[in-house]
Amino acid sequence: MKQFLKFTLATIVGIIIVWLLGVLLFFGVVGAIAGSADKETVLKPNSVYELTLEGTLVDRSQDDPLSGAYASAMGRSGEKSIGLDDVLANIRKAKNDENIVGIYLNGGSLSGGIASIREIRNALLDFKKSGKFVVAYADNYSQRMYYLVSCADKILINPQGMLELKGLSAQTMFLKNTLDKLGIEMQIVKVGTFKSAVEPLVNTKMSDANRLQVTVFMNSIWNTILKEVSASRKIPFEKLNMYADEMMMFQPTEKSKQYGLVDSLVYVDGVDSILHKSAKGLKKSDKLNFVKNSTMTKLDEKTKYDKNKVAVIYAIGDITDAEGEGIVARDMVKTINAVAKDSAVKAVVLRINSPGGSAYASEQIWHALNMLKTKKPLIVSMGDLAASGGYYIACTADQIVAQPNTISGSIGIFGVIPNIKGLNEKLGFTYDGVKTNKMSDAISVNRPFTPEERDLMQNYVNRGYELFVKRCADGRKMTVAQIKNIAEGRVWTGEDAVSKGLVDKIGGLGDAIKLAVDKAKLKTYNITEYPEKEDFATKFLKNFNKDVETRVIKSYLGDQYTTIKQIKDINKLNGIQARMDYDLVIQ
Repeated sequence: MKQFLKFTLATIVGIIIVWLLGVLLFFGVVGAIAGSADKETVLKPNSVYELTLEGTLVDRSQDDPLSGAYASAMGRSGEKSIGLDDVLANIRKAKNDENIVGIYLNGGSLSGGIASIREIRNALLDFKKSGKFVVAYADNYSQRMYYLVSCADKILINPQGMLELKGLSAQTMFLKNTLDKLGIEMQIVKVGTFKSAVEPLVNTKMSDANRLQVTVFMNSIWNTILKEVSASRKIPFEKLNMYADEMMMFQPTEKSKQYGLVDSLVYVDGVDSILHKSAKGLKKSDKLNFVKNSTMTKLDEKTKYDKNKVAVIYAIGDITDAEGEGIVARDMVKTINAVAKDSAVKAVVLRINSPGGSAYASEQIWHALNMLKTKKPLIVSMGDLAASGGYYIACTADQIVAQPNTISGSIGIFGVIPNIKGLNEKLGFTYDGVKTNKMSDAISVNRPFTPEERDLMQNYVNRGYELFVKRCADGRKMTVAQIKNIAEGRVWTGEDAVSKGLVDKIGGLGDAIKLAVDKAKLKTYNITEYPEKEDFATKFLKNFNKDVETRVIKSYLGDQYTTIKQIKDINKLNGIQARMDYDLVIQ
């Protein structure tokens, strides 16, 4: 009994100590953030904007206070993310600030979509017009990062480093064999020969139609990359393809210099002197001051208040009916309606990065955008992905802007109903019941479709497809027949989408904003982003209520979490879906 009381008391004391430490940590973190929030960056002369190319590139910067803590608890480093919005703004600030003498691209393993990477690349090309330098260094360059840094004045690499140049490949994980072993049949109803989102559930390999469309858009993306690298590095297009066939990352590093892919082989301790020599007008005694991305973000652009606003609405992630991450229809409609009612907002840019999702939710968002368009100009800027439901909400815009390597189109609809009869038999489950009407037990997951049920489902999906096509035809001022000719669920790159009439212009977010400003005939304006970013304290408190299980699994699995998430997301498919093949991984 004495031992029991001793251990019980020790446990209680331990819990109290942990709780007190947690409270102290909470207020310590909040206090530290609050203390630094007001610290505005003041640049010193001869400053260099150091953009570290590591982590994950996302459309908007975001604070996730607890992810690092969960990762540390699992013995792993926290996942870092860089906001494309911050990077583009910081490059613009660096161009215009006289204290900045150049940009240093440090490292080469940033993970991000190719269209977003091109957006940064174009911003760097614009920066170079100022006469300031851009120099890149890394121990190893991933293929995407080499594409990004290929516009630099000088590309430096570790003498023992690797430069990846091998071409693009795409893979999809197929679940049919696994589902067969479990005794689960996924019953599919769809419209669109090229609508491939359901293939992983019913096939063991790509269909001929899907293989064709993926081959076409992959070649289009690769050709864009090679053309732009060729122009920057003055290496013929054909030779770049030859070098890619050699699998450059396993070739001696000297070959990268021999082929003109890089300028110098140096260790990191030799970079500073090269940066110093690259800066114009510097004396030997002048010291360079390096400014990190997070510090540049706090640099005030000194924009004057203007009564005219251009709203940039971010629509990022899966389109859903329910609560959660991504584009939640109810919340997005509320945001759109608020912007429509704001008399200070003279024009709107909708920034889309989405593979689509719920057809019903897409229609709700489309309706809100269509109402907004009657009051003020609406321009769409497509990021890495604006396909299926993502295109559904884009098609009503006055004009659509996309990168040449944006993935778009995928105008098609599907529905999925599982039949778990085989699983029930394996587990020994049986079902019995009564019903009042002929169709009272229709669309049951415990048995296959009857012919009548399949016809009902197919007609339901057909109506959804016809509505989707009509929305696109009306928005793009084309006939239904013209849209159907390029629809069928087929995916197009932004470059091909322009030729098909689905996109108006090649460009980035900045180009879309310029179009909106011109259409609204504004001479002066401020940009306001929606939804409004949450401050640290709000995010911190909100994250306490977030799914702890998800955070722990994500921290433990790292990159493999994506595969688990894709399997879990199958359970979230509700109603008919306007969704692209979200399982396609381009490398």
